[in-house]
Order: sequence, then structure tokens, then C-alpha cells
Amino acid sequence: MKSFFIALQFLSRIHIVQQTVWSDRDFGKAVIWFPIVGMMIGFFLSIVYMAASYFLSGIYLAIVVVAAWFYITGGLHADGYMDTADGIFSGQNRNRMLEIMKDSRVGANGVIAFVWLVLLKICFFANDGSAVLTLIGVPTAARFGTLISIFGFPYARKSGLGRAFKEYAPKGALPIGFALALLPLVCSGWHYLLLLTAASGITFFSDIYILRKLGGLTGDTYGAVTEFTEMVLLGVLMGTK
Repeated sequence: MKSFFIALQFLSRIHIVQQTVWSDRDFGKAVIWFPIVGMMIGFFLSIVYMAASYFLSGIYLAIVVVAAWFYITGGLHADGYMDTADGIFSGQNRNRMLEIMKDSRVGANGVIAFVWLVLLKICFFANDGSAVLTLIGVPTAARFGTLISIFGFPYARKSGLGRAFKEYAPKGALPIGFALALLPLVCSGWHYLLLLTAASGITFFSDIYILRKLGGLTGDTYGAVTEFTEMVLLGVLMGTK
């Protein structure tokens, strides 16, 4: 269970076991649990949604849920989203893009991208009248997409946390992760398969775009694609209602 607790602590603020030192090997083993952590995040958001819906509705309810969404993830994916936007929209060459992404400071492109991300998530979510099943399915499917990013594409840097996922992941991590990502079927029904397929497709084509820009993916882009996938899924599921 050590690898599960590492995944939980890394991807969320849910800290059952406090651990501050991770070996690359332990970190790599944690990758298979990403969809389960996504589902736990979804359950947390569902509780927030049901509790807040007694007092709020529409745009106000959407703001609370989206704020809780960023809170429970600790802003991890959002940070990657901003860093990635700063890099790939900088107009610089590949090496300079990677340098910009590694800079802890956030530039104009990152801020603009994040503002649009938040606004679109809120607007899409405010358009839905029954969101519990969506809140469980979307984070789970998006984090399975992270496995596609990790195992389906080369890593752009010689070192980094993201490389540990590729080097030390258990054998069969992708099919195991897929099996775990199917668990929302129990409460969401068969339409969740369409959601999972859509998340995989969004992730794949987003990664193709980043690959052409950077020559590979990084830990930042993993987070960026997770956020982008969640936003697009919300738009498809809620924005058209």
C-alpha cells in the first residue's frame, strides 16, 4: 500500500500517511494508482457539491466546486498547466521552452491560460443540473489519461520526477491502470466508457501537439494535459446542456 499512499499524497491533499522522502523506485510504482486517486478526488468533489447545493445554485455553486477542485489537488496540475503555457506559447526554440517551463515564476501566457481554464470550468459546470456522476468520472478518466502520456510518449528531459514513472513503473502498469479506471462503471453506468474513451483521445492528441513543440513530454505537461482534459470533458458533458 506504500505506493498507493505516495500517489494519494502526490496528487492530492488527502494525506493518510505523511511521507516527505520518496525514492524514484517508490515513486514509479505509484503510477498505477493514479485513476483510483482521481476517483477519490471525484468522491470528495461530489460531497462538496451535494453539501453546497443546499445553499447555492448556478454560478455560485460552480465557483465553490471548482475552487474545491483546485484545493484538493493542491494546485499541482494547475502549476504544470501554467508552466506549459508559458513555455510552448513563448515562441522560442525547444531548449528555451524547456528552460522557461522550469522557471518557478509564472509569465503572462501562464496567467492568461489559467484564467481561461478557471472561467471555462466554472461556466461549463454551472450549466449542469446533476453533476455527481460527472464529478466522479471526469477526474478518474483524466488521470488514466496521464498514464497514456507517461507510457505512450518520450520524456523530454534527461532527469526529473516524471522520468521515474517510466523507469520504475510496475510491469503492465497501463492495463492495470485501465482496469482500475473502469471502477466508476459501478456508479456511473456504461456511458462512462464513452467518457474514458474521450479522455484518452483528448490526452493523446494534446500530447501529440506538445511532442511536436518540445520533442517529448515532462512532468509539467502531464499536469497540463490532465487539466485540459478535465476542462474539455466538462465542456462536452455540461457545456451543451
